[in-house]
This record gives sequence, structure tokens and C-alpha cells, in this order.
Amino acid sequence: MATCESGPMFLKGINCDGEYKDKHCISNFLIDAIKEIGYQNVVQVITDNAPICRAAGLLVEARYPNIFWTPCVVHTLNLALKSICSPIQNDDWYDKCSWISEIAADVGFINFFIVNHNMRLTMYKDHCKLKLLSIAETRFASTLVMIRRFKEVKEGLEQMVISPNWSLYKEDDVGKARAVKEKILDEYFWDEIDYILSFTASIYEMIRMADTDKPSLHLVYEWWDTMIEKVKAAIYRKEHKQLHEQSDFFDVVYQIILERWTKSSTPLHCLAHSLNPKFYSLEWLQKDPSRVAPHQDAEITRERKKCPEKYFSDDRARRDINVEYASFSMCLDDFGAIDAMNDRFHMEPMVWWIVHGSSTPNLQSIALKLLGQPCSSSCCERNWSTYSFIHSLRRNKLTPQRAEDLVFVHNNLRLLSRKSPSYKEGVTQMWDIGGDGFDNLGEEGVGMLEIANLSLDEPSLEVALFTGEDITNIVVD
Repeated sequence: MATCESGPMFLKGINCDGEYKDKHCISNFLIDAIKEIGYQNVVQVITDNAPICRAAGLLVEARYPNIFWTPCVVHTLNLALKSICSPIQNDDWYDKCSWISEIAADVGFINFFIVNHNMRLTMYKDHCKLKLLSIAETRFASTLVMIRRFKEVKEGLEQMVISPNWSLYKEDDVGKARAVKEKILDEYFWDEIDYILSFTASIYEMIRMADTDKPSLHLVYEWWDTMIEKVKAAIYRKEHKQLHEQSDFFDVVYQIILERWTKSSTPLHCLAHSLNPKFYSLEWLQKDPSRVAPHQDAEITRERKKCPEKYFSDDRARRDINVEYASFSMCLDDFGAIDAMNDRFHMEPMVWWIVHGSSTPNLQSIALKLLGQPCSSSCCERNWSTYSFIHSLRRNKLTPQRAEDLVFVHNNLRLLSRKSPSYKEGVTQMWDIGGDGFDNLGEEGVGMLEIANLSLDEPSLEVALFTGEDITNIVVD
């Protein structure tokens, strides 16, 4: 997939039958795609966080110094959430987080029991209109989404197990039915679920915000900081502690999140963050006393300086860029005008640079590229449901080339339709929100997680959080 100022598009699929997919193989595929587009037009290559993809991305960086490899933020968050919610015994944090996996196992047990017993499932349908969700390992935050749905149907579950029919039906698994009833009526069990949902809410929210092909690279750094603050507040509120006190559980969660962020953050994130005029405005800085402008943050400054070193081999060119950045960050020259300063908080970053950035043409050019970048491989993830829709059990004789051609047409027609005025009006507005997984709605009594919408393709979220257009980048999975 590639995204540009006109939006995302499907480039091609690659048949890897007979290929040994090592770092050299994947990097060659990426390099071939870069050659088709033109290396001077590519800003970043986004892949998931697998070691082999990281190695391939570094090979691409070595071949093209002006291109960055960027790990998908959504994959990073999902790995952090998996470490917290599903720790393994070898993990250092197992003792502190194992209770979460036990709660998730109880929820999965109750779901499985209801869905796999027809009479119990009939009772469930009488009291709940929402379907139970089961875990799909390929989806982001799958355990968390399953628990969130379970919480939504709490009242119906309680009514189900206290109804006479639940006790009267004793033909199979009476012991399990009794255990399910006891667990559902256990208030401590629901309190633990509430706690899990409260401190993971900000992580889930960031996954939703990042799981899109809309421009968001310049927002990632702030999202991480805000997310950690909210996680800390939720945990300390539960433990009835002041923020300056020690919390062993938060220390573990923070360490997991910090480790993931350290592995996935790149100088490109810091440069994009530094070029967002909003983060220099008084309105933004005054919202939190701990906030500082990007040019005053030592970590951001240190990483930001690595980007000009890649973009410009000439010392004079780098010096000119640094002078332009100093003028922008300190509101010097044209940036000190009243409108330029007032618009920093209220205008979209790309619009602000177009209106007020002409006095620093080199920095303006870089800003317009980076502020149009997504931060995840979400547009590529959508292709899996498209492929499974086209190459199904009923159409299993399609050749790889025919499947690729059909996906190319199907995906790009869908992306083009989003630009038409009718896409956001009438009875067919946002017609593709559910993707190509709508056929799973026919599952008897259970909704698989693959139809759970975890992206910002929802109208209310998309319109509220994102505007602007994309500059070219490549996304692979």
C-alpha cells in the first residue's frame, strides 16, 4: 500500500510461493516498490514490529539515506497490551499482571460455555441483544475488546443466570453452569473487570486513534505522554494513592510501555512532533504545568537533530535548516507576527505551514511532508479481509494473479469512493466501515472479533480527530 496527498491506494500484492522470506527478500520487495514510486518521493516505510521486518527496514535505510523505517504504532501498542494482559511465566512482571489473564480466562470460559450450549445460548438471546465476542488472535487488543463487550452485557447476563430457566435446565454440564452463575454474580469479579477497563482505556483509545491511514505521525509523541498519564491516574485512583507515592503495579505497567516505546520511536516521530506549531502555543503549554515546548525538551531535540543529518550531507544545508528551525521555534522574524502566533493553536498544522511558513522554504517543505504522514500500517491490514472476501472457500481456485487484480480493483474503487460527496450523505454513507467481514454477521449467536470496528473509520471519530492529506509513504505487512 502507498499513501500520498490524494490518499491511500493499493499498489500490488506479491506471490511469495517458493520464496524464503528473510530480510533480504523483504527488503528487495520494498526497494522494487520504492523504485516504481521514486525514492525522492518516499518519506518512510512502515512495517510491523517483527525482527525480520526491522532488519529489512534497516537495509532499506542503508540503501536510501533519506527514507526512514518506522514500526507500526498500533502493533507496538498491541504488543504492550498483550504483555500486560497475557503475561507468560518467564516474564519479570508475571506476578504483578497474572491476575489480568485469570480474569480474561474466566470471561473466555463463560463466553465459550454459553455459545457452545444451545439452550444456554437461547437463554442469553432472550436477555441480551448484543452478541458475545470471542478472541481472534489477528486483531488488535482482542482480549480487551472481548472484556469490554462482556461488561456491556453484564445486566443481561445477571438476569439470565437468576432466571428460573437457568436452574431448571440440568441436562448437561451442571457443574459448569453453577460455576458460571457464581462467577457472574460475583461483585468482586466485576470490580476487577472495571479496573482492567479503567486503566487500559487510554491504551485502547490510542490504538483507535493510531489505527488509521490519516496523518498522525506528528501526534504520536503527545499521545504516548498523555496515555501514560491517564494510565497512572487510573491505577493510583484504584489504589487510593497520591501521585507522588510508590505503586508497584504502575511501575510494572510503565516499564512495559516504556520498553515498547523505546523500541519503536524514531527520530522521524521527534521531528514531526517538533514541527507541529500547536506544541509551541501558550494555550497548549498552559494546559499542563509539566509541558515544555519541543525545542526545550532534551530527548526530542537530541533525536530531532538526527533527521537533518540524513536529509542533508552538506554542513551548510544543515546549518541553514537549523537557523530556520530556530526562527520557527522562537517566533522570530515573520513567525513573530500576531496572526502567526495566534494561529498556532487553532489552525491545522499543514494549513498553518502553508499560510505562515514561506519565509523558511526548506523547513516548510519538510514540515508539509511529515505532517501528512500516518503512523501505522492500518491501510495494509484492511487488505486481509479483502483478500479473504475475494479468495474464499467458494472461490478457492483463483490464481494469485487473479486474486491480486480483483483486490486491486476492489480496494482502490473503495478508496476512490471516499472522495465522492455521496460517501458522507444518504443511506449509503460510510458504506465500507465494516470492511469485507460483513459475512461473519451470520454466525449463529456469536460475533467474531474480526467484525469489531477498531479503527477511526467511524464518522464521529474520523471527523473529530483528523483532517488533512497524506504525503507518500509505503506500508507493508
